[in-house]
Amino acid sequence: MEDSILNSVKLSLGIASDYTYFDDQLIMHINTAFAVLNQLGVGPKDGYQISGPDDSWSDYTKSNKQLNMVKTYMYAKVRLIFDPPQSSAVKECLNETVKEYESRIRYETEIRGV
Repeated sequence: MEDSILNSVKLSLGIASDYTYFDDQLIMHINTAFAVLNQLGVGPKDGYQISGPDDSWSDYTKSNKQLNMVKTYMYAKVRLIFDPPQSSAVKECLNETVKEYESRIRYETEIRGV
């Protein structure tokens, strides 16, 4: 998997990493998801944000394998904001994925102290 946060989200959305037209919008949505993660207790106390493709997952997770789930969470959260599915069943599935990962992330931060 790509270590660049922006590029990995783009690839998950089916956008080539060298296609930059939507980068500003995606960065905004990614940073919104990081703000939510911060409220869940993940990441630096003063928050985390990206500014482009040079910001990496390893900078954010600090090699904590328990936080790999934030990658899937980030994709689902950004997809719902940036490119919401037309199908209500797919949209509900993504919403349930977001809720599940928020719960699991909360568990990791509160119970395990990640």
